[in-house]
Amino acid sequence: MAFFSQLDLQEGLRTLSVLQWVPVYIILGAIPICGIPYCLLFSSLWPLSVLLLIWLAYDWNTHSQDGRRSAWVRNWTLWKYFQSYFPVKLVKTHDLSPKHNYIIVSHPHGVLPHGAFINFATEATGFSRIFPSITPFLATLEGIFWIPIVRDYVMSMGICPVSELALKHKLTQKGSGNAVIIVVGGASEALLCRPGASMVYLKNHKGFVKLALKTGAYLVPSYSFGENDTFNQETFPEGTWLRFFQKNFQKIGKKILGLSFCTFHGRGLTRSSWGFLPFNHPITTVVGEPMPVPTIYDPDKETVAKYFELYVSALRKLFDQHKTKYGFSETQELAIV
Repeated sequence: MAFFSQLDLQEGLRTLSVLQWVPVYIILGAIPICGIPYCLLFSSLWPLSVLLLIWLAYDWNTHSQDGRRSAWVRNWTLWKYFQSYFPVKLVKTHDLSPKHNYIIVSHPHGVLPHGAFINFATEATGFSRIFPSITPFLATLEGIFWIPIVRDYVMSMGICPVSELALKHKLTQKGSGNAVIIVVGGASEALLCRPGASMVYLKNHKGFVKLALKTGAYLVPSYSFGENDTFNQETFPEGTWLRFFQKNFQKIGKKILGLSFCTFHGRGLTRSSWGFLPFNHPITTVVGEPMPVPTIYDPDKETVAKYFELYVSALRKLFDQHKTKYGFSETQELAIV
């Protein structure tokens, strides 16, 4: 009986570790946004709000520059439970020399990129042990850093905005041994993910190649096998009112917030129930061979296109070499749209 109780406790802790995003983004995010105007207008605590606003103004560019990384936060036990929920695994195929900087390009996005987060924003899978002397910076939406408290929380994990200003700073102003991780498919790719799919949205996203050429950073393909299997996504039939609302909400979300409103579901608080937690499906992130690129401060379209095709070839090679180990058949192909 004690053995089964221990198993139930471990399962509960894993589930709570995934649910931690609710208090972080909704509660912590809502309190400052709603609380600052209230304190300023109606409370005797308005001086505290003024001080907070002054601090935010002073600290506003930190997330685009050096950030405030915390090894303690990245090593929280919480992330170990999060990692074991799926579980998530990080696989190295080649060493990354600390003499260079890197752009690790992460595929696919999934509804939520759990593999990229666990592997690169925490030490739950041992990034620093697997890639010694390499400092990872996972890039995400700029808007997250507009939220007080939340911005400090994500900065502590080494997360930075996916903006040219922030990424160039990491790749040119902090010496060598740095790796920025970009989930290039973004909102558009999130709409393509579903169990069993191997499709990446890439043809219209060549900015990462141009950034690599401008900074001389090596390009590194990575693929998270199993990422698309953590949620079921629904696409309603064309011509139905549900499809009409789905398409229009997706357009609004991408235009205003840079997000896609995916119609998805997963499991509930128990494995056999329906809900919005991800399924307990293994995710294995395989990091491929670094691809050197020359430093060209103003690359033309032909040069960008050339290195983009070289990157696509490297990504296909990585996928084909590892697909049968992690759930795909020999005939499964990587579709690039």
